[in-house]
Amino acid sequence: MRDLTAYRIEDYMAVPKAFNEEAYRHYKQTTPARIGIWRSGPRYKTETMLRFRADHAVAQDAVFTDVSEEFIEQKGWAQLKTVIESKEEYLKRPDLGRILDDESISRLKEMIKMPPKVQVYISDGLSSTAIETNAYDTYQSIAMRLSQHNIQLNNPFFVKYGRVPCMDHISELIQSEVTAVLIGERPGLATGESMSCYMIYKGRVGNPESRRMVVSNIHKNGTPAVEAGAHIGDLVKKMLDEKKSGVALK
Repeated sequence: MRDLTAYRIEDYMAVPKAFNEEAYRHYKQTTPARIGIWRSGPRYKTETMLRFRADHAVAQDAVFTDVSEEFIEQKGWAQLKTVIESKEEYLKRPDLGRILDDESISRLKEMIKMPPKVQVYISDGLSSTAIETNAYDTYQSIAMRLSQHNIQLNNPFFVKYGRVPCMDHISELIQSEVTAVLIGERPGLATGESMSCYMIYKGRVGNPESRRMVVSNIHKNGTPAVEAGAHIGDLVKKMLDEKKSGVALK
């Protein structure tokens, strides 16, 4: 059997002698969903089953593996942490992923003494793979686009065991005008590398979700990191100009 990781699911043509080969290939290329996988009697084929299990393993690894310390140090990101102490607690208590621990609060206040116009930070979320694959390039692209708008960024930092609403706690602490977090999305069978960027104008603890903006599906087979970063930079500029975010921003 061929290497299951050597081909995309879109290129897996399992139906023998398809009635319309051209249409079959076309529809396979439009989605990473498992369509046209064929069968053996009432069951799907062994290769289909093994590919499913392999992709499921990739998704599990993305959730249960931490972003490596070496990667964080290499990028020069200061590391903060929520009050959560383990991956198991992170998965069971999402509410605790919204609050920085006392040590991180003190460190953040030491790092950022003046309220920044824009603060972008990185958090593991539910996919370490997404962060290690996309976060650096996306951040660099955001910084480049904002510099074209004459907006300079503070240094980024990394928050371990963070959930999206942790940005509200951080916004309150540093009084940033716009806060954005690059965070790993919950992985699926199509990819374990997908990342999102959530943004808010003058975020505060208890914000309704309607005040957030998001650019999602950032990965090589979705929106590429560099393209996503440029779009995020333009959205941040618009938020600053109009002094609002979420559904209020037209």
